Amino acid sequence: MSISQAMCTSFKQELMNEEHDLNSDTIKIALYTSSASLGASTTAYSATNEISGTGYSSGGVTLASAALATSGTTAFADFADASWTSSTFTANGAVIYNSSASNKAIVVLAFGGDFTVTAGTFSVVFPAADASNAIIRLA
Repeated sequence: MSISQAMCTSFKQELMNEEHDLNSDTIKIALYTSSASLGASTTAYSATNEISGTGYSSGGVTLASAALATSGTTAFADFADASWTSSTFTANGAVIYNSSASNKAIVVLAFGGDFTVTAGTFSVVFPAADASNAIIRLA
């Protein structure tokens, strides 16, 4: 199995059908083990191969502080970093998904290997919110 970083192909089509509003919908992030098979073809959040452990609840956490902007011809979205406190688990990747729209997948994140936290805080730190680096970009 593998996790490949990608914007989900279904998300691109769903944007054209007005199925997502990143400003007002509930956008979540769920964490996955290295046994997950995730990538551009991922269409929705699934509990299959989602991590489990102290401090983590199925479905992940809600992303806060959505910020949508443009720069030149690129539109992008950013969120506050996601954190799980007092946690013990191992994660290999994540899916950002829209729980307001039938859990439709938006982006798959590949961490590049297993990351483990033991009785601490696990954070997903998003890159700079700009046209070249933001976690969600449409050019």
